[in-house]
Amino acid sequence: MKILILTFYYAPDLCAGSFRTTALVDKLKKIPGVEVEVITTLPNRYASFSADAPAHEIKDGVEVHRISLPSHKSGMLDQVKAFTAFYRQAVTLTKDKNYDLVFATSSRLFTAFLGARVASSKKLPLYLDIRDIFVDTIKDVLTPKITWLVNPLFSLVESYAFRKAKRINLVSKGFAGYFSSRYPKAEYRWFTNGIDNEFLAVAPQTTDTLQKNSVSTVLYAGNIGEGQGLHTILPKLSKRLEGKTQFRIIGDGGRKLLLQNQLAGVTNVELLPPVSRAELIKEYQNADVLFLHLNDYPAFRKVLPSKIFEYAALGKPVWAGVSGYAADFLKEEVANSSVFYPGNDEQAYRSFDALDLGVRPRGEFISKFSREQIMTEMAQDIVEFGKKNE
Repeated sequence: MKILILTFYYAPDLCAGSFRTTALVDKLKKIPGVEVEVITTLPNRYASFSADAPAHEIKDGVEVHRISLPSHKSGMLDQVKAFTAFYRQAVTLTKDKNYDLVFATSSRLFTAFLGARVASSKKLPLYLDIRDIFVDTIKDVLTPKITWLVNPLFSLVESYAFRKAKRINLVSKGFAGYFSSRYPKAEYRWFTNGIDNEFLAVAPQTTDTLQKNSVSTVLYAGNIGEGQGLHTILPKLSKRLEGKTQFRIIGDGGRKLLLQNQLAGVTNVELLPPVSRAELIKEYQNADVLFLHLNDYPAFRKVLPSKIFEYAALGKPVWAGVSGYAADFLKEEVANSSVFYPGNDEQAYRSFDALDLGVRPRGEFISKFSREQIMTEMAQDIVEFGKKNE
């Protein structure tokens, strides 16, 4: 069985989509009789962080094509140009090849569309892995005028892609209502994000308490964009916590410059560039509190950020400005987490004191959400899907 995997991000790129797909491919390649070909891009998640990777390689039986993209940042036009380049070259690469099924993992919808186009042209079954609700999200992050213009087009693209898919995996159960009502004929699966081995290897085994009598280091690591909305919370929150906390913000994104400008004169926030995963783990271990925030948009009440799984594995207190499904998940699954409403600095200030500083192992959470276990089950599901549709 030959499986084509389409993913905009793949190792060694730094993002949740890359980590997820790389872990899945590692499981698929170990299944007897399975061949895997990956079409992705050269590392491009952050303009400020690059990692060397070959444009074409065959390693451990997996063929990987990494497509070069035009220079781009976070703007919509740049993203359209980047995807257009990816789309055209992916179609060319697959044109004269034979596969048994197409698997596409997508957060921004268009990789799902690419998967549907390739699967349709070759009359192959399509399995989609969906990490976000693009059409639902853009109406929150774009201006009403632009949304009015582009939403009908994006809705058509979504409809085309999802009606082609026979099986759809949703990483958050918060997505269920949206998709099952619109595309009831698909078979649905719920393989969430999970904890990678790098984090499992350093997960604490013993409890270590810490007194709240000194300045606490609060760490955020990830994208700094409109979706995260750090610019809506950090300027006021950091001032409230002067002398009590030191924020370390690691990452890059479309709102980093805005955040930097809003933090002018603030002394307890450091803005740092993206780092490798090995360095990131050290940062997690050195922090006292791990911070997470999503902007106050209706679409984000359905999501489950992959960052939660990394944070929870490290046993540190998790302080999160989220609502909806993510807030419920943290309250139910992550001990020593404290949730506040996005953008509400007063509530955030109060919720900080609800955290117990120190390290508390989360063994039950780790055993339940190991990425290795989740991806083993997902890989088997993909192969079963392929056999079912031979």
